[in-house]
Amino acid sequence: MKAMKHRKEFTNKEWEELASILSEEKGEQKDLLDRFSEGDNYNSEKRWKELKNMNSQEEINVDKAWNNVHSRLIENGLKESEKPVRITFMRTTFIRIAAAALVLLSLGIIAHYINNAGYLSKKISVVASIDQKDILVSLPDGSKIYLNRNSEFTYRKDFGKHGRNVKLTGEAFFEIAPDVTKPFIIDAGKAKIRVVGTSFNVITNNSESEVEVFVKTGRVMLSDNSGSQSLQLDPGFVGTLNSKTASKTLNSNPNYLSWKTGYLDYSGQKLSVVFQDLKRVYNMDIVADDPAILENPWHSPIDNLPQETIIRLICTSFNLSYTKDGNVYHLSKK
Repeated sequence: MKAMKHRKEFTNKEWEELASILSEEKGEQKDLLDRFSEGDNYNSEKRWKELKNMNSQEEINVDKAWNNVHSRLIENGLKESEKPVRITFMRTTFIRIAAAALVLLSLGIIAHYINNAGYLSKKISVVASIDQKDILVSLPDGSKIYLNRNSEFTYRKDFGKHGRNVKLTGEAFFEIAPDVTKPFIIDAGKAKIRVVGTSFNVITNNSESEVEVFVKTGRVMLSDNSGSQSLQLDPGFVGTLNSKTASKTLNSNPNYLSWKTGYLDYSGQKLSVVFQDLKRVYNMDIVADDPAILENPWHSPIDNLPQETIIRLICTSFNLSYTKDGNVYHLSKK
């Protein structure tokens, strides 16, 4: 509370003066600056330098921010209700931001405000649409992420500076550069995934509404957001986690990563399994009008073929015909 009371000693004019001094638009006034620095627990000068490095070309609704701050001051008893202070005296976009920043400093929330607003650490999102797969995202630390269809990957512009935290929605394959001092942490919605350096696949919401992780190399820690459930996964294992349970099994699907490679290998699997793989890898919806069709075994590899070629191979192999309704292939016996 001492710091709060100290901030109340400044008039609106003095806040303007401080904004101009720190932005180097006015000469230093030692008495005012010393009074501001006295009892300052918020490392204001460091924050100010960070503000100066902001991209001032981006459009920021500071008037709205000021109104929110002004209301917060009144609610906290730091300012009497009166005609709202206007910031039209500011001559540049930076100075207008600076005035609002100084008031936020008086409340001790400047870092929280700036980070949440994204001014110092803007988020970058990469989205793969329904028609895209294997979209590569290269991170500054050398890590590589490959996105499957309908997936979104988000990281901060200052990634690696203070940590290696990212967010995934959908499916992606990760090749993480080792760094024991900064673990790589993935927000997968219902779960957190923590690694140091490894390669693995993540699905944030599988067919059972679970977070699913398959480890190719290295070791992965999968845990729920509360930390009450966790799994350590070694190479070859698939771990799944939902709101109630966590489990792991040894992967038996040779085509688990085929969405990335485009190569499917079969040795007598039923067409019902093949069609599920084709949906995931090639975005093909195949419906058998006769359930008996799904029992046929398939023995041939499928290696990065066009959809029309794949459906014709299947029809030729089992004496079937097909029709296409929108994006759905319907198979029937001749």
